[in-house]
Amino acid sequence: MAEAVFFWIFSTILVGSAVAVIFARNPVHSVLFLILAFVSAAGLFLILGAEFLAMILVVVYVGAVAVLFLFIVMLLDVDFARMKEGFVTYLPQGLLIAFVFGAELVYVVSGWAVSPHAAGAATPSGTLSNTAALGEVLYTRYVYFFQAAGFILLTAMIGAIVITLHHKVGVKRQDIGAQNARTPETAIELRKVPSRVGI
Repeated sequence: MAEAVFFWIFSTILVGSAVAVIFARNPVHSVLFLILAFVSAAGLFLILGAEFLAMILVVVYVGAVAVLFLFIVMLLDVDFARMKEGFVTYLPQGLLIAFVFGAELVYVVSGWAVSPHAAGAATPSGTLSNTAALGEVLYTRYVYFFQAAGFILLTAMIGAIVITLHHKVGVKRQDIGAQNARTPETAIELRKVPSRVGI
């Protein structure tokens, strides 16, 4: 009974905040409603027993992505009034896409049947928690794929840094090789200055 009550609470908040993300006039309010939607979805994951997905949703999306969106919206001087000028122009295409998407949802939900053994199959066997079972499978059976995904993300991160890094002309930078190759003859210049005469 308690799970059903919390399910309806989180579902109502999730749907309401998702609608508010679209129709909010202030973009900062849209991002805040998006954070509320993420937290509500994390609550639904907790009800399903997927605490790892709930934690990832809060840590990654709420703690990083949504906060990044919020800072971008607040710091950048974006002319949102100019961006909304083409709303009426693209309204027919948007309504068509919304109709197709709604028809697909109705088709999927109408043929949806929940198996009585679905909840039991989703629960990890033995005494392991959901997170421990996922970690055991990820770091044993799929460890090579996990490492390959890490290398791919590392390559993408290095590529993004190389593409966006531009060296400015005339800026002094540290050269470790040139510093290690210095000798006292090249590093020190001795000048004999006559008495009472400036340099």
